[in-house]
Amino acid sequence: MIQHFLDYISIERKYSQRTVEAYHDDLRDFCRFMAWEIEDFNPDEVDESDVKAWMLDMIEQQHQSPRSVKRRLSALRSFYKFLLRQKKVDRDITARIIPPKADKPLPVFFRQEEMAAAEANGLRREEEGDDFDTIRDNLIIELLYQTGMRQAELLNLRDADLDLTQGQVRIFGKRRKERVVPIGEKLIEQIRRYMDVREPQHPQTFFVRKARNGEWGPLTKSGLYSIVRTRMGEVSTLKKHSPHVLRHTFATAMLDNGADIRTIQTLLGHASLSTTQVYTHTTFEQIKRVYMETHPRAKKDTD
Repeated sequence: MIQHFLDYISIERKYSQRTVEAYHDDLRDFCRFMAWEIEDFNPDEVDESDVKAWMLDMIEQQHQSPRSVKRRLSALRSFYKFLLRQKKVDRDITARIIPPKADKPLPVFFRQEEMAAAEANGLRREEEGDDFDTIRDNLIIELLYQTGMRQAELLNLRDADLDLTQGQVRIFGKRRKERVVPIGEKLIEQIRRYMDVREPQHPQTFFVRKARNGEWGPLTKSGLYSIVRTRMGEVSTLKKHSPHVLRHTFATAMLDNGADIRTIQTLLGHASLSTTQVYTHTTFEQIKRVYMETHPRAKKDTD
């Protein structure tokens, strides 16, 4: 039965070989727990209690993370949905099983000294030669850092969305939900400088790039990632250098400097406050580290 299922997702659903192998390993682990070989799987001898016991075994005996347990349970669920369609079982015994809650990883962010170094590098480049790419790339780093906009929001930005007189930028987020984010004088100056050297204007996008054939067009997603990866890779040891890390950096900097969580929620365009609250955990980890390093009663006795 399991091999039939694996053939189905490989041939008919066209899952990648890597995914099929992962499903095979997950289902083999369940069979191992039931003391079967994978070809001996018998749905008549499995019930909900077996699935729950398997989950407990993964957590307590195999020391699997909640994320791994959830993934393996997902493989078993997919298998049982297949069995239902094939009329090999009367009900899905995994339907009411609640997987362990996987801890969300804390967002990574650039330190303030890293952002200062990135700014200094950008200014140095402009002093050495104020070419178009340098001015544009400097503005991209600062705009992401100072507004917290998503990469797609930056790429879709148009001239009309920038109100330099009022000092604000209009951002269209997910499902075209609009929000307005204020910008400071220093950033406004950078925007004006970019607009002075940008030629020609593009009717659909604020940020442009020159293609290999010499034609001007909208900045691409890969182009944006390359700019951020190159610029931030010069100053940061983080493994990940992406526009989204700059979004995290914006939120963390705002919180560290006294902004309330609901203001940050509005600026980021989060529909739910719970999405924004992950940044409070990040800040708490910083507070905890500093406390443990500096408070005399928190230090371990090394005598």
